[in-house]
Amino acid sequence: MIVSMGEFSGSTRNVVPGSKNLQALKKGWVISMKVCMIAEGCYPYVVGGVSSWIHSIIKLFPNIEFSLITVVSDRSIRGKFAYELPINLTRIHEVYLQDVDWVGHYKARRKRVHLSRKEVDALRSLIIGEEVDWITVFRIFHRKNVSINNVLMSPEFLEITKEYYSLRFSDIIFSDFLWTLRSIYLPLFFALKCNPPKADIYHCVSTGYAGIIGSMALSIYPDARLLVSEHGIYTREREEEIIKAKWVQGIYKTIWIEQFRKMSKCAYYFSDLVTSLFEQAQSLQIELGCPKEKAIITPNGINTENFEKIPGKEPEDSYINIGAIVRVTPIKDVKTMINAFYYAHKKQPRLKLWIMGPEDEDPEYAEDCRELVRAMDAKNIEFTGRIRTTDYIGKMDVMLLTSISEGQPLTILEGFAVKKPCIATNVGNCQGLIHGENDSFGDAGIVVPVMNISEISNAILKLSNNPGLARQMGENGYRRLMAKYKSVYMEENYKKIYKTLARMSGIAYTEEAFLPPQKGGSVEKEFIKTER
Repeated sequence: MIVSMGEFSGSTRNVVPGSKNLQALKKGWVISMKVCMIAEGCYPYVVGGVSSWIHSIIKLFPNIEFSLITVVSDRSIRGKFAYELPINLTRIHEVYLQDVDWVGHYKARRKRVHLSRKEVDALRSLIIGEEVDWITVFRIFHRKNVSINNVLMSPEFLEITKEYYSLRFSDIIFSDFLWTLRSIYLPLFFALKCNPPKADIYHCVSTGYAGIIGSMALSIYPDARLLVSEHGIYTREREEEIIKAKWVQGIYKTIWIEQFRKMSKCAYYFSDLVTSLFEQAQSLQIELGCPKEKAIITPNGINTENFEKIPGKEPEDSYINIGAIVRVTPIKDVKTMINAFYYAHKKQPRLKLWIMGPEDEDPEYAEDCRELVRAMDAKNIEFTGRIRTTDYIGKMDVMLLTSISEGQPLTILEGFAVKKPCIATNVGNCQGLIHGENDSFGDAGIVVPVMNISEISNAILKLSNNPGLARQMGENGYRRLMAKYKSVYMEENYKKIYKTLARMSGIAYTEEAFLPPQKGGSVEKEFIKTER
């Protein structure tokens, strides 16, 4: 599926008629376009769908020099990469949402910083208002004499908090409210203190903190362009997390949710283009404030050639192999998967469940899952840990996904590449992938309700006891994949997008491969500390 840029109007910012890049091309020089990817909580530390997508995009465009701003929780994760970084990814800038604030020496931290009337109003709009004066907010945090402590401990922040308290929260203890509000805004302020590297295009892989940094980058580099690509709808995902979270008291859930909505609206407002993976996601973006003229659909894609000559099922393998390629985390709801398989296995003892994926993202949950298997005395369940997908996926009979939230899962597409049907919960675009959207390929698996052990168990039994049906569904999925979800289609989509944004900025788009500077025979990766 190729996006149509013909009707794209996007941002109302002016097109730049010329640039140093274009002038350099006229002189015979080659200057690669610079794209700064901005990701939150994923690449290059965590293996998963979004991380794989970022890795694929960078590798698909060897003609572009990429830098990466990666938003993580704290410094403990620094440099612990799960991926071998592509040669055209030259700089990594880590932003920590939980960190120690400092600016210069001790006396500098104690110095009072005066906020202008406009800056105070902007701060009030961020905390209390519906419409935020983001431009002024950005300027506050990029004043060199302003630290996060300056703002959070300022008389202005205190007065705004008092006003907010009297308007909506006067029935709780004020000191608790003040310190909780400071803790809520601290991660956002860390993001606002980020000093992004110069780029031609800032490509945010979500709204949220990544979207804030991308939007703020335009206030520093006004000739740049902003692209937002959402895999899941960030605002809705955060709402679900906050509503379920035990660490957030009920009265503060609303403040967190409102903040995430404001952050998403900011990214939608400043973006030149916003992509989503499927129609329903695009509708949600528009509902949450994305201008319709900026929104386009760009489906995921995988390299089908990687799956052409991989190990298949051994003739002596008598098991019916159910494969789940997942991170062992609560959002994948592995506990429901284990329970559903347990009851299916009681009726079909040839079943074997393969839980294939890393367990280090949430070790406590992973251990809970293993303990559940032990407590139930469940048979034929194997945890493989981190794997190379192509070593295992060809040996499976059916793929299984029991997530409570998804975008457009790559694991379903990978299963289709080896003609395996998929059982998946009705989240994200799972129904569209399995049942099809405006195509006649037929069902490629079974869609089941979230957390419904009985329905998932019955679906496992239906496909395991009907191999002919499973084969036909696998063929249907393969044909759907080849028609709509190959990586070459995704590459063409993003080449159009990058070329369009480059043209809007007056930046030359060249097909020549980027050649990074060499040091000691290998690419030098540059870490940039967050300026606080």
